[in-house]
Amino acid sequence: MSILESLQIAVDGLVANKLRAILTMLGIIIGVAAVIVMLGIGRGAQASIEAQIQSNGTNLLYVRPGSTQSSGVRQAQGSAATLTYADAQALAEPGAAPAVKAVAPEYNAFGQVVYQGTNSNSRVTGVTPEYLDVRILKLASGDFIDAAAVNAKSTVAVLGANVAKTLFGDADPIGQSIRINNVAFRVIGVLASKGGTGFGSLDDQVMAPITTAQARLSGSGQFRGSNNVSTINVQIVDAAQNDAAIQQVTAILEERHHTTGDNNDFSVLSQQDILETAATTTGVFTLFLGAIAGISLLVGGIGIMNIMLVSVTERTREIGLRKAVGARRGDILMQFLVEATVLSVLGGLIGVGIAFGVAHLIGGMSVGSISLNPTIGLDSVLLASLFSIGVGLFFGAYPANRAAGLNPIEALRYE
Repeated sequence: MSILESLQIAVDGLVANKLRAILTMLGIIIGVAAVIVMLGIGRGAQASIEAQIQSNGTNLLYVRPGSTQSSGVRQAQGSAATLTYADAQALAEPGAAPAVKAVAPEYNAFGQVVYQGTNSNSRVTGVTPEYLDVRILKLASGDFIDAAAVNAKSTVAVLGANVAKTLFGDADPIGQSIRINNVAFRVIGVLASKGGTGFGSLDDQVMAPITTAQARLSGSGQFRGSNNVSTINVQIVDAAQNDAAIQQVTAILEERHHTTGDNNDFSVLSQQDILETAATTTGVFTLFLGAIAGISLLVGGIGIMNIMLVSVTERTREIGLRKAVGARRGDILMQFLVEATVLSVLGGLIGVGIAFGVAHLIGGMSVGSISLNPTIGLDSVLLASLFSIGVGLFFGAYPANRAAGLNPIEALRYE
């Protein structure tokens, strides 16, 4: 008997027992759909995280202060106040670091931002004019902080999109006076929305001249005769010079701080390092989701085996009759393997269709600032489909072998 004949018999059997066939395929359908959707969600989340990181600026280095030690316990990186405004100026000195394109120090504080009867607890970031380009920010209205405002320690502020909406609603905030920790500031600009949540989102921040934030908002301390800064954002010329920029920045700060290697009181983290860490983390998360979803494929395979065993029992006399008229062991084996494969293939195809439907339904949803837009690739579709076929063959082998091994005389006498 040819494969085509076995296929025709298998299809006829499925048509004759539609409900049983559907219930048998259900595990495969759910398993394939789950694997594809889970892998798609993981990839979509990875793309969303990488896009958020890159939206903070391209080709960036983040220079952070060192850590403090309290009661013999080392605190988190950045807890010490070991970076200064003068350090940032030294890095920005023309020719000092050829791989560095721009430098934008920032000083972070938290404050109560009040306008008339409305207030907002916001992160206040002291910045320089370079911050706008280094962090790829755009203005929705007004102006950004300029060099004159920094030098004069002006009490001017630029609002994040969410802060502006909270304080002013649909009204124009430009030129209005707000109070930050009881210090009056004049609003000169509003940033365009960048998305994200929490104090880490620029939409929820207020920006002021770095010198003003240091002097008026939290009483910044000094280190080596210069005001402290929280972070120095360093934009490099291009990604190819990432390592060179790290070496140049490290060398300049080591010379200024009189430290070397493990004794450095600062750390330099590249955006590429952050992207690689995020990719590794989300990659493991994606594989974990896929593995969990894959368990349902195994459950579906067990369902196929159970139904095929029942089918062998129900068709014992048919098998005996076929053997009596000349069917070989291989013919019987082929018939039941084809039936199991057909069930798996049909279940896989239906599962793929459902996966695309689910991906379309949840597209645009998000958890916090992370988008759940599933990214379904051809590889995940092929992986789930081939795995479902393999499951069908694997779990269909035992019932098929059992059917092929039946004694024709005993099979014909079976009631």
